[in-house]
Amino acid sequence: MPEQNTMKRARQDEAEGKSPSTQAGEFVREEMHHIREGKHGAQSPQQAIAIGLSKARRTGVKLAPPKKGKTSSRTRRQAQYDLKKGRSAGRRKTSRARSSATSRALSREGRSAASHSSLSRRARGAARRRGSS
Repeated sequence: MPEQNTMKRARQDEAEGKSPSTQAGEFVREEMHHIREGKHGAQSPQQAIAIGLSKARRTGVKLAPPKKGKTSSRTRRQAQYDLKKGRSAGRRKTSRARSSATSRALSREGRSAASHSSLSRRARGAARRRGSS
């Protein structure tokens, strides 16, 4: 579950009319903080970003799933599932077994995914793919 401050900032962004990706950025930011402070790890910056986007969709940010061909069908399906979870009113608590299993798996991952160098490498790669328009 995301922190209250993060949800508040995302709601504020929504009230200001900012895009869903900006709202979701707050959740990604929180995820990076979690990794840096040692709460858990991630295999890559992409995984850390994906976790943040998933949290955003599940809390009601209207962030569309990725386009066909951009990512795997599994990722797109998961994003659609997360969106559906975010739209539904009833919030069921994740079972303790599942929650602790996820936490244990993430805690075994490295912490370098949220380092400044790996994030800048990811940003440069993304900019290169966008081209120099």
